[in-house]
Amino acid sequence: MEIAEPNNAKELTAVDPSSAESKEAERQDRELKAGLHPLKQKFVFWYTRKTHGVRTQTSYEENIKKIAEFSTVEAFWVCYCHLARPASLPSPTDLHLFKEGIRPLWEDTANCNGGKWIIRFKKAVSGRFWEDLVLALVGDQLDYGDNINGVVLSIRHNEDLVSVWNRDASDQQVVMALRDAIKRHLKLPHSYVMEYKPHDASLRDKSSYRNTWLRG
Repeated sequence: MEIAEPNNAKELTAVDPSSAESKEAERQDRELKAGLHPLKQKFVFWYTRKTHGVRTQTSYEENIKKIAEFSTVEAFWVCYCHLARPASLPSPTDLHLFKEGIRPLWEDTANCNGGKWIIRFKKAVSGRFWEDLVLALVGDQLDYGDNINGVVLSIRHNEDLVSVWNRDASDQQVVMALRDAIKRHLKLPHSYVMEYKPHDASLRDKSSYRNTWLRG
């Protein structure tokens, strides 16, 4: 059976030159021609010096500072080598690594329906696990990586927390599969417990790490 081609078929199948996919392809082509090693996508490092008191969206956004962006292996290492190590960061601060176009905010359109997996580390080991996670995200080495928006290192007084933000908290199968992928890649000891919290719950109780769901 032959299906008639609609009059606007060319419009439906034409590639929009301004589309995100087209721009990414052009960017990677330019970087390859320049002898660089392009990443799958661009990333941005952000830094937040936490302030005490009630969290409001305005006050939190004012504290978030974009410190670097990169889209090639070479640019990543230049950036990463100049970042302060976790052990030297004051408490409380957050270091965020997110895909370009996504702000490290619960309210961002890419985050608002998602949540985060949280792992609590002793300060002596947090830097190693953070680096492993950063390299996995940048190198696209994690299963279900397309569902990940970014990762966060939170420096606190008695412990450090690493969180992985995903875009859809309602898909329980993917959420749990992502947990397993993180555990597998980081080779987490069995003694570590991972906790999950949807961002809408964080918005309700104005807290990142309280009232989490313990999921082993």
